[in-house]
Amino acid sequence: MAGRLKSAALSHVGPDGIHLRLLTELAEMLTKPLSTIYQQSWLTGEVPVDWRLANVMPIYEKGWKEDLGKYRPVSLTSVPRKVMEQIILSAIRWPIGDNHVIRPSQYGFMKGRSCLTDLISFYDKVTCLVDEGKAMDVVYLDFSKAFDTISHSILLEKLATYGLDRHTFHWVKNWLAGVLVLVKTEPILFSWVFLTAKFL
Repeated sequence: MAGRLKSAALSHVGPDGIHLRLLTELAEMLTKPLSTIYQQSWLTGEVPVDWRLANVMPIYEKGWKEDLGKYRPVSLTSVPRKVMEQIILSAIRWPIGDNHVIRPSQYGFMKGRSCLTDLISFYDKVTCLVDEGKAMDVVYLDFSKAFDTISHSILLEKLATYGLDRHTFHWVKNWLAGVLVLVKTEPILFSWVFLTAKFL
């Protein structure tokens, strides 16, 4: 637990305003009380109110800076929430791994796999086919916004189908219920907005 807290603490300062250095240096002492909070949250399926807060900052990507579509929203949340998300992710991976839900051809969001390993695998298959004198057609699809529009009800249905335990299922369902965001741009600070949309 202390290791997770230390690694999560290196990423940012969330809306709770707790400084990274404080969490990193007190990780050993915070392990027991945070473990109790995590266990209670998981058993009850309740997500602490502070974990529903997020500072959203627009990060410029490329193109015309006045075009709002050229900015990517980045959500900064509290470090304890990030640690709980890692714990829940581990709980979700067990039934998905046991049921062989994720195919070996899946490279996105998989530990030990990346765009590079996907490219190497693809290149290997293409060169084998070309060496055999076979034709090769390639179709590229852009799913860049696909993960921004996942239906929560479909996601929950899939998790239930693959045998996610009831505590983790209720926690995820509660976690998806909504988040209170504060949009921050320099030097302007916008007001808090509660997002309860079907798609986050």
